[in-house]
Amino acid sequence: MRMSVNLRDLFLYEAFLYYNPLLLVTIMVWFWGMNLWVFAQANVNFPKIFDLDQNHLSHREIWKCATWMTIIVPTSMTAYLYLYSNGEVTLAASQPVLLYAAFAMALIFPFHIFYLSSRYFLLRTLWRIVFPLQAIAFADFFLADILTSMSKVFSDLERSVCRMVHRQVATIAWFEADSVCGSHSVAIPIVLVLPYLFRLFQCLRQYKDTRDKTTLFNALKYSTAVPVIFVSALKYHVFPDNWVNLYRPLWLVSAVVNCLYSFYWDLTRDWDLSCFTLVFKFNKPHILSHCLYGRKWVYFWVIGSNLILRCTWTYKLSAHLRHNYLTVFTITALEMFRRFQWVFFRVENEWNKISTKSSNTQLYMGDVPKQEEEEEELLNSNGHNV
Repeated sequence: MRMSVNLRDLFLYEAFLYYNPLLLVTIMVWFWGMNLWVFAQANVNFPKIFDLDQNHLSHREIWKCATWMTIIVPTSMTAYLYLYSNGEVTLAASQPVLLYAAFAMALIFPFHIFYLSSRYFLLRTLWRIVFPLQAIAFADFFLADILTSMSKVFSDLERSVCRMVHRQVATIAWFEADSVCGSHSVAIPIVLVLPYLFRLFQCLRQYKDTRDKTTLFNALKYSTAVPVIFVSALKYHVFPDNWVNLYRPLWLVSAVVNCLYSFYWDLTRDWDLSCFTLVFKFNKPHILSHCLYGRKWVYFWVIGSNLILRCTWTYKLSAHLRHNYLTVFTITALEMFRRFQWVFFRVENEWNKISTKSSNTQLYMGDVPKQEEEEEELLNSNGHNV
């Protein structure tokens, strides 16, 4: 059908909104499979780090899931565009609904097919993230950190489901300012901030269990994301002069604070690179880890790219970019790439801690028999002397 330029842009924006979350999730699954492949090549015992059972997925199985997602999601998107362009509006509107229903069923299907134990582990971990009523395990806050990089995914997912529930798919009814599913919806900043709040509550729970004050500083880091999101959202609810003169400077200050604080924490706490320790200190370096071992350019690349992508991710939360879907998609994909890099160093740091602790334990256990043997020789010597 022939459309005006403005109407076509709105249609493409609305169509892309439904498939944007699943496309980004597909990218993240590909990245995670690559993480597991490197860990396998470097002999990193990631099942021990994440407390996985023997049925955990390997990188090959993760990539198999990503391959199916790469086929299914673009196919559904193509069908949506084709049907709508040929006037089959009802059939077009059913495409994203069926796709979302299929993914939901694949995730919660309660039978021993399609990696039931792994799906159960994921759902259980998500439950522990939302309700941190127990001691926080490494897998809990590791996945919660990844979810903070996917906050835009959840925001688009909320708007997509909202339009499906209110039967606004394949329409532009959401474009009205008073629409419950439009760009002025208060649900958008609420959903954006939820992953940061979940992580903040985890830090408070850790402080309750350990009394480690470091967790409070970590909680403060996640709290700095709250003003970035909500002050930016005020653009749709205040007069333009107030936004330019008051709220935009406040947003800029809060964005700089959040960016620099998060960057500092990545380096000094999550990666333990405060003194520029060796990169990829796995016990048996192999392939990628061997190539990158101790190379100075790795430091410059990881630290520099992390800082730049931290800033772009914070900038993405700006309200005026909300309709520029291609820019937002690109920035979100780059944030996932930053998180993909982050995973290597975060898991490496945890693996080094476990290895060091294990070595110290073995050393201690090795000293105990030696001490007992010396005591026995001393007693025997005293007996002979008597």
